[in-house]
Amino acid sequence: MVSWLPWLLFLPQINPEALLHLNACSEALQRNQPQQAVQDCKLAVGIDGQSGPAHQLLGQAYLAMRSASMIAEAKAELQQALDLDPTLVWARFYLAKVYLDTGRPDKAKGELEEALKTRPGVSHFLSLLGEAERKLGNPQAALEWHRKALAADPKMNTVHYYAALAYMDLKKDDQAIAELEASIQSPFVTPELYLTLGSLYTQRKRYREAEDLCRKAIALDPERSESHLNLAQLFNAQGLSSKALDALRQALPPGKTFPTSPYYQALQADIHFEFGRAYAAGGSPREAIAAYLRCLALDSGRAAAHRKLAGLYQERGDSAHAAEQAALADKLEGPK
Repeated sequence: MVSWLPWLLFLPQINPEALLHLNACSEALQRNQPQQAVQDCKLAVGIDGQSGPAHQLLGQAYLAMRSASMIAEAKAELQQALDLDPTLVWARFYLAKVYLDTGRPDKAKGELEEALKTRPGVSHFLSLLGEAERKLGNPQAALEWHRKALAADPKMNTVHYYAALAYMDLKKDDQAIAELEASIQSPFVTPELYLTLGSLYTQRKRYREAEDLCRKAIALDPERSESHLNLAQLFNAQGLSSKALDALRQALPPGKTFPTSPYYQALQADIHFEFGRAYAAGGSPREAIAAYLRCLALDSGRAAAHRKLAGLYQERGDSAHAAEQAALADKLEGPK
């Protein structure tokens, strides 16, 4: 987390009692105690509800909980911070992260461009703007922003991750692997770094190395569905359907909920697609069909799911449904 609290000491408009709670919140975040941080920040907001910095830090504390249910609360607090004080550039940064995570790269780009007007050389802003450009379909432009970010701060590890994603979009996997292999040497490694490199290793059938990276990602954040999904994809690639199902049940345990956003809808569709692959490989066609149908209920545009269904229906002698699914797959795939 970016440290910003010291400059609060120079803002006389903050209630001194509220400032004590903000300081306690910041210290709790540094100790990786987000729930305590939220409690302290709520006390500060209760004392001084017109403090933009207090709302900003509460938004950061919500994000630090890494809970899908807290994203909306974090967004509301960060927006409130900016409504009270538009100069809070770090509120714009964290709000941009929320927008990226919830499938709104256009909104993220706008916040970051506004922040850069005030702080033009901040590497965090430059790099995240690059990721927003990538998600808007401009990977080459993204790489330019990442180069600027590294020029501003050569030790910023997350830039390598974002640059790797841009190289992957450009179908330059060798460069992507090089960026990621460099990034995981840092002590500040996130699950995303391990998972992305693991996926590239899986594509190259470097299964043992890929599994090791997936398990490292899970160790960092056991509740993260993406890590278990990647492990399941790795097992499915090797035909290990039983292990894949075990991993998928960890990715989507009973009662787990996700925010309403394109990103999380796609994530759930990915999970159900892998359930379909695992069930089909394990000789359970009925369960596989149900899984693919759940995938398509979340994302009707997945040609691969329609194609898988067509094959399963054909195996069961259901030619009508097989033809229907094949036709949908053909339409989505377009001319060959």
